[in-house]
Amino acid sequence: MTTHHTNHQLVLTAIGEDRSGIVGELTQLVSDCNCNIIDSRIAILGNEFTFIMLLAGDMASISRVEHTLPAKSMELGLLTMMKRTSSHQQGEFSAGYTLEYEGLDSPGTLSKVTRYFAAQGVSICSLKSDTFEQDDELHMRCELEFNIPVDVDIDNFKVQFEDLSHALNVDYIFRRIR
Repeated sequence: MTTHHTNHQLVLTAIGEDRSGIVGELTQLVSDCNCNIIDSRIAILGNEFTFIMLLAGDMASISRVEHTLPAKSMELGLLTMMKRTSSHQQGEFSAGYTLEYEGLDSPGTLSKVTRYFAAQGVSICSLKSDTFEQDDELHMRCELEFNIPVDVDIDNFKVQFEDLSHALNVDYIFRRIR
């Protein structure tokens, strides 16, 4: 695909009962409309399948997806949403990190961690959290990928997170990834 096709983008989200073939149907529709999938995520939440895609293409291709997806969604029993967007403009950051934390499941932990990140001006790029049973207790774990802005002191950020981790009773690991 030539670069002039990538000046229009569409975020497409599909949710429905998990069953074989949904990804193939949706990606075929995108291909038939001459769009390119430039980013995507799939998750199974409960018995529900979720698929998020960022599509790129020329105006006609994006419009074709917008007009053909509703009928395909009904055929497949999916709830879908679409929103036009543009290329993400990355702010200046000094480094990218992952944070993995784990502990006993306690309501509000993820909210406190993400509020801490927001208060520091830290951009979360991706987040995955879940719960699991261990030793007859419910535990939670979370993985975040984030960028540290150039004006944030990473050492101070880590020290303050250490205090938060003690208050939340979670074990964690920071890793620099870029």
